[in-house]
Amino acid sequence: MTKPSLAPPSGSRDFLPQEALFRERVFATVKSVFTAHGYAPFETPAFERLETLSGKYGEEGEKLIFKILKRGEKAATGEADLALRYDLTVPAMRLYAHRRNDLPRVVRRYQIGPVWRADRPGRGRFREFYQCDVDVFGSASPLADVDVLLALSRVLEVLGLKGFTIRLNSRQALRGLMSACGVPPVKHQAALIALDKYDKIGVDGVSAELRASDLPQRATKSLLNDLKSNNPEAALRARIESDDEGKAGLLAADNIASRVAPLLQGGMIRVDPILARGLDYYTGPIFEFIADDGADSIAGGGRYDDLASLFMKESVPVCGGSLGIERIIMLLQDQVGFEPAVGAVCYVTVWDEVDQGDALQLVAALRAEGVSAEVDLAGGKLSRQLKVADERGCRVVIVQGPDEKAAGEVTIKEMESGNQRRATKANAPSVVKELIK
Repeated sequence: MTKPSLAPPSGSRDFLPQEALFRERVFATVKSVFTAHGYAPFETPAFERLETLSGKYGEEGEKLIFKILKRGEKAATGEADLALRYDLTVPAMRLYAHRRNDLPRVVRRYQIGPVWRADRPGRGRFREFYQCDVDVFGSASPLADVDVLLALSRVLEVLGLKGFTIRLNSRQALRGLMSACGVPPVKHQAALIALDKYDKIGVDGVSAELRASDLPQRATKSLLNDLKSNNPEAALRARIESDDEGKAGLLAADNIASRVAPLLQGGMIRVDPILARGLDYYTGPIFEFIADDGADSIAGGGRYDDLASLFMKESVPVCGGSLGIERIIMLLQDQVGFEPAVGAVCYVTVWDEVDQGDALQLVAALRAEGVSAEVDLAGGKLSRQLKVADERGCRVVIVQGPDEKAAGEVTIKEMESGNQRRATKANAPSVVKELIK
């Protein structure tokens, strides 16, 4: 029998305590910021009906949906009727449509959870990963777009991410660009997907993709001439402004940028006419966050007012964004590393078998006072127990040997400084709380 591999499946990861605790702190920070901005949680299943997800993510995204084969008696058919969720946006839209009567007119929603994509794994690219989303349902006001951008920005600022740029554009502006260049409507999406890759594949790569999309020669030439100019952004902006719809889209993006810019503390915002974003469902302003020390996007989103019409009779204005939290965590790890603590703050030693009950009572008293505490499970000499406490990153150790027990006291040792003090058993939790402030 072949020995099974102990490594997790390709594109997934295991997390040891230090990394898992680091991630938990990041997620807790995200949740606290979203809550402070007035967003409330949505929860949806890890899997959805295949029909719910199909046709929402464009041709490229459609290939990456993890399909679940039929189960039980129908397993032999090999057909799929369910799929793991590809993102959190479409399931949230499905939930909103299903329970709209139970919700207020304007909904601020956040969701944090894993999603799955049958992608090719690489650095910062996984098949199972977390997303952290915020959305505003029911508001067509540009202030909703501003609110989403400020919530996402604030997360990065509170996490201490050093420097980021928000690239902002509009699907209206891009439709104007397509019209000004003479791209037929049926070819808009193909051209935008190629343009969206400009930062990664350059002019030559975009040129190859445009030609493969069989665009009219005049359209391809117009786009490439702008991209090859000394100032591609200025050239594209001028061409967009030659179209009425495009000009209106740029004006909307400029308005949002002017509202957000004065309130940013850790980053900057600029209108970028090259930004396209590939998903089909965007209808208005779109954005990406780029970290100053990396080329990859660390957040993205936009307005998708028509997505609701796929689940409801009428359209509902919606805008939102998602943090690329896995890349953000990697950047934070590079900047600050992991904190050493993996165990409780306080470690209670056990002098011998007779004293186990006293140790357990002391641990219970510490926990009752809100101090994270653990009792020694290794046994053996005190020196060995102190070594275990140090390995687990505990800041304080409590010892109750025969002398301390006779006096009704304990010895409290600070691991970093080595300082020790005596305290009564009753006062020990208060002393420890003061030490760890």
